[in-house]
Amino acid sequence: METSERIAELLKYSNMSAKKFAESIGIKTVQSLYDIQKGKIKNISNALAGKIASAFPEIEKTWLLTGEGEMLNNSPQTQTIKNEAVLFEFGTIMNVPLVNQYAYAGYLCGYSDPEYIGALPTVPFPVDREYQGQYICFEVKGDSMDDGSKYSFEEGDIVLCRDIAQEYWKSKLHINKWNAFVIVHKTDGVLIKKIIDHDVEKGIITIHSLNPLYKDRELNLVDVKMLFNVVKMQRNQ
Repeated sequence: METSERIAELLKYSNMSAKKFAESIGIKTVQSLYDIQKGKIKNISNALAGKIASAFPEIEKTWLLTGEGEMLNNSPQTQTIKNEAVLFEFGTIMNVPLVNQYAYAGYLCGYSDPEYIGALPTVPFPVDREYQGQYICFEVKGDSMDDGSKYSFEEGDIVLCRDIAQEYWKSKLHINKWNAFVIVHKTDGVLIKKIIDHDVEKGIITIHSLNPLYKDRELNLVDVKMLFNVVKMQRNQ
């Protein structure tokens, strides 16, 4: 993978604007970022790789420099659920709006209303720094993601989710990097599922439940209002 492709992947992963992303990794001008994306700068320097690794500790530095291996690392600093969904070190507390299972219907109507989001209760999540992007928490409803294993999402669990902007739905989603996604569907409501396939050309995703009683389904992204990565889970006690 070329340097320009790796930066494009990282920009997509960050879910930031090019300007915000450049600022977060210490690039003084967004034009320098564009130069990398256009291939004018062939290699990432050790210094820049270090800045990126500092801003995104879950990113593998070797991958940044050479393109070899996986983008996300498995170091103790960025523990994982099933080596896919990233968890963060304990440090500061981030208070995130919570949509409990009884508020799913209301969220479907008010998801784009800042006043509605601002009125939601919040839940504290321990993180190691202030993370960029839009975050929200959902309470797990039902047993479709519960197969009895330690990787299950049980009813009442709280999942911390990061918004995936719609502009990124037009290219291949990182379905192998994340253990689960939250899908806000126009008619089916809030779904917590794995995504096992993404047909970019047709705009179709295939969703999968861990519970074998539930069959795989295809969803058209035109019927999806919002899409989130599940980045952390808090077990229901």
